[in-house]
Parts: sequence; C-alpha cells; structure tokens
Amino acid sequence: MESAHKAKTSRDETPTLELSGVMQLPENTNCLACSDDGRYLCLGHSGGLTVWRASSLNRVAGWLRDRLEITSIQMTSMSKTMYLLGTVDDMGVARVFGHHLDSIHLLCVINIMEDINKRSICLSFELFEGGNYGAASLSCGRAVWLEIYQFPSAAWLKELEMAQNPNSSEWSPVTVMIQIRPPKIPTEKAINGPPEASQPTDFLMHCLALDIIRSSSLRWEKPPFSTDEGKTKEMNESPRHCTQHFLLPCGPGDSKAEFQPGLLVAVAVWWSGSCNLLQYFLKKPSKSSPYVEPMPDLLWPNAKEILCSAVSKCTRYIALGLSDALVCVWDRRSGAPLSLVLMPEANRALFMVQFVDCCPVTDDDFQIFTAEKVHLLILCKSGAIHTVTTGRGTKPNTKQLSERPKDSKDLPTVTASVQFLQGMSLVMQRSGKMSIQDVINNTTVCFLTPPTTHLITTPHSPIYALNSKQQSLFIRGDQDTSYSATSEERNQSQLFVFRFAESDIFKQHVVSHPESTQQQQTLSYDTLEETCSFYLQKRAQSVEERNKTLTQTWEQLQENSMK
Repeated sequence: MESAHKAKTSRDETPTLELSGVMQLPENTNCLACSDDGRYLCLGHSGGLTVWRASSLNRVAGWLRDRLEITSIQMTSMSKTMYLLGTVDDMGVARVFGHHLDSIHLLCVINIMEDINKRSICLSFELFEGGNYGAASLSCGRAVWLEIYQFPSAAWLKELEMAQNPNSSEWSPVTVMIQIRPPKIPTEKAINGPPEASQPTDFLMHCLALDIIRSSSLRWEKPPFSTDEGKTKEMNESPRHCTQHFLLPCGPGDSKAEFQPGLLVAVAVWWSGSCNLLQYFLKKPSKSSPYVEPMPDLLWPNAKEILCSAVSKCTRYIALGLSDALVCVWDRRSGAPLSLVLMPEANRALFMVQFVDCCPVTDDDFQIFTAEKVHLLILCKSGAIHTVTTGRGTKPNTKQLSERPKDSKDLPTVTASVQFLQGMSLVMQRSGKMSIQDVINNTTVCFLTPPTTHLITTPHSPIYALNSKQQSLFIRGDQDTSYSATSEERNQSQLFVFRFAESDIFKQHVVSHPESTQQQQTLSYDTLEETCSFYLQKRAQSVEERNKTLTQTWEQLQENSMK
C-alpha cells in the first residue's frame, strides 16, 4: 500500500518513499541488530544494551552499566526462546550475553583485562548463526591474531533455563578451538629451489614463504628522500589485520574436519598484503597434547594481492577482490576458480565485493563441477559501482550500476544486499541519500528518505539494521538543525522504519530463503571416489540436454561464420 509511505515521483520516474518515524531511541544509540528469526531488535548505546520486540517495538529487556559504551552488537537465536548476543564496547572488550524470558545474562567476557599493561583489544567480533561458534580479532601491542571459539550452547541452554539471578557468574566456559596468527617465514628449504610436486606440504610452505617475503617488503619499503632507515622501517611496518569467513560443509576436502551435518567445519582467513586465502579445518583441541601453532589445511593461491572478500550464503563460493582490478570467484566444491573477471580500466582500485543473492541448493541438480550464475556487486574506491554476472564456462557480464560521483558527498558508504528481495541492494551515500538498486537489471527501483524534519545519522557510517523476517529497514535519524528545534529535541534520536511488504513496488521481488544456513542441505562426500561417482551419474542423466546444447552452439557458430 503506497499510501503508507507517501510515495512521490521524481523527474526520471523513480519513486521516492518516505520512512515512518516510530519512537525515540536511547541516548547515543551506536548500533542496531536484528535477531535472525526477526523477533527482536537489539540496541547498543551509552550505558549498556536493550532488546526490543521487532513487531511492536516495545522494550523487553536491558543490561545497563554506568560509563559503558557499546559500539558493536549482533544477535542470533539458540532456540525458540533463547538468544545469544555479542558486543564490543569503546574500550575494545568483547562480551557474550544470553537473552531468555525477557532477561539478559552476561555469559562470558572474551578478553578479560587481567593486566592493564598486557591487555588485549578486540578489533572485531562475530557470532556464527545458531550461537555455536564465534570469532574475535584481537591485538596486543603490535601483535594481532584471530581466535575461533566454540560456545557450550547445550550447557548454556540448560543453565539459562535454571537461572534465577540475572547477575549470576556461574556459566560453562568457552573453548578456544584455534588461534591463528600471521604466517611466519618458514625454513630456507621451503624458499630455495622449486617445490616438490609430490609433497603438498613443501608446496604450501613455498607459497607461504614467497607471500610473506612479498608482503614484508611492501610494508618495509623505504620511501624516497628518507634519511633515517630505522625509523622509516618502524613506521611502515604496520601490524597486519585479518579477514575471516565461516565455512559450512561443501566438498570432499571437508571430510578431514570433525563436524556434524549443518555445523561449521572450517574458517577461511586472509591477511592484509597477502595473495593467499588460507583455510583451517576446525577440530576440538586435545587436552593431552601440547599446543602447536596451526598450519593452514588448504591454500587458495592468487596472482595478485587480496583487497576485499565475500562468501555466498551457502559458503560454496568465495569472491576475492584483487589488486589491478581483478575479481576471482573460487568454487569450494570443485576446488577450482569459477571465474576470473577483469574490471574496467578506469576503476582499478577495488573496495568491496559482495554476493547479491545466495546460491540455490537442490537435491536433484547435477552441478557438482558446473555452476549456476553468480551475481556480484563490486564497489570501487572511486565510488563507481559495478555488477558482475558470471558462471563456469560463460563469459562474465559486467555492467556499471553507477558512475564515479563528481561530488565526494555522493560517494557510497553502504552497499548491503537485501536478502528477502531478489537481486536487490540497499545503497547509502555520504550525503544521506538512500536507494534500492536492482543489481541484475541494473536499475534504481526507488529512493528512501526520512521526513523533512530529520536527517540520517552519520551518513558516512549509518546506524541501521535489516530485518529479513519482518522485511523491514530500521535506521536512526536525528533532528535537522536547519529547522527551529530546541537543544533538547536535537539530542533526541528517532528510530525510523520502512516496511517493504507494505509497498506494491517490492511484492514481485520478494523471495523466501531457508530459515537458517544450518538447515541448508549441502552436498558433501567422504572420499574423492564418491564425488566422482556422483558426478558421472549426473553427467549420464544429463547427456540428452548437453547434446542438445552442443548442437545449438555449433549451429550458432556456423551462422556467425557465414556473416
């Protein structure tokens, strides 16, 4: 119903829909997040965090502490009545909370500050859907490392059901499954001479050594006209940061990991300045054997430095944005690149790569080594946005969704995939403009705007959340100072909402996905023989269809040659 959003039409016939103001937000609301089942909206702000019901937007629970500023928050459901919350505050402390029966319980502090001189700072914290795992990027001094945690979900569920006191501190401990640090330069044997093809470990060490030497030389590169080599090296030798992605079971290699169907099996990691994507299988640590720094189980080599990355919702595909305007899409099921795309010459520096829609998973497909089309959204540092449609054996189709903006205020700051709308992305600009873009058809569907009395808070880093189940956008807005508002009104932030289901524009684009990634039925085989057997069976079943396609292709080639 368009009347609910006061639809307007611009000169180019693109409608503008107005957001609805809902209610006042707590002071200094810094972050918003929705639970994956769509029932709750969590807010991180000055003094702690609160949980609201997403449908009625009434406050149901809170955890408040003086002089505490929550800067990052996320929420995932452990069961129908219990939820896990992950937060990071302005001091770099990460915490895990449990929400049950309108109460919030502090379950653990990830990086407890035992010694203020040696305290670790949490740079980022991520919960895996379902609340079984988490990942934290930590730093202490110049050291940076990644920790993967296994949460005692079953024990926490029982403890939360029996908990009488929200301030209780008796909770089952968290297990550190793996601690990953930047790879070190291996022995000279791995560097000198070509690697032995018959020794996969030697090849892995050789690739790591070359990558480390290359990234180190870039960070230690002496700038021109430098007179103090020691100080220059110290300034340029900045700590390496990491980017990680959780991976579900997908291919024959996953049989090496200890996993249950539907649960996490591995983590993919790349470090700044590196050309290699590293994959580590997750195993429960042994209490008897001493700790040994892990080596990657798989290495995905690339010709250029990795600048950005993304993983599809089913985690089968990994897209890497590389230097020199290259985009490489790896297919984990086949263990080979799905496609390598060269972006337009005018936009060489890539800033972000994103999957627009998740890959469909069906039991009767024969796509064990073939693949359906994959749609990507590419954001360049210049501000230009491109779309890429690619697949195995097909020529990549690259289109420009928006040109490089002439004004820096029009630079995009957010490009978020709207998962409940087929092929749609939410784009926000520094100026505060918001639009919904149809990535597949390369068009602007509509613009979104708050009432004229308000502006989107911090457009360079907007505070928003997308609720897939409620099909809604929640975003913080502040009073526009150009209107005659009192100082008290200027300090009162408002929560604005746009409900996509109420607009006729989006009804034809709404799609439904599995309720969680854990419920997706992915194909996985214990041995290479089983994988090959399945592949040959599907090839035999599809022989007629492939012969028909081959005949059509030859006919097209003959027609083109006659022209």
